[in-house]
Amino acid sequence: MRLLACILLAVVAGCGRRSGARSTSAPTSVTLITAEDIERAPGLSLEQLLVTRVPGLSLTRAKDGHTVIHIRGTTSLLSEQEPLFVVNGIPLDTPAGGNFFALNPRDIEYIQVLRDAASTALYGSRGGNGVIVIRTKQS
Repeated sequence: MRLLACILLAVVAGCGRRSGARSTSAPTSVTLITAEDIERAPGLSLEQLLVTRVPGLSLTRAKDGHTVIHIRGTTSLLSEQEPLFVVNGIPLDTPAGGNFFALNPRDIEYIQVLRDAASTALYGSRGGNGVIVIRTKQS
């Protein structure tokens, strides 16, 4: 019985060490970057880490100079281009792209990038440009 529980846990949660950014469902739908991944790349900023680890992610500069993250391309019908940021389970109302990079990478437990309709459905239309879920380490 314990063996069956461990196998189920391994299938659902992925027992063992995570190496690099990995997808938890389809190869392009969800990307997970852990604190371990961040520690292994000490010279990279969060911007550089996301660009190198998340397939298809791109960065541009807005007219006011802040960094804009593009998960699902650079065009949008409503001119909203930034993904929804969710920090410790709280969706942020304002675009956080510029403030996102002010986070201390050592405080981050994981960053999860959601890009397809199935994984962003929980957030409704606010997740239309993708969702970046950030979980910080709890004290």
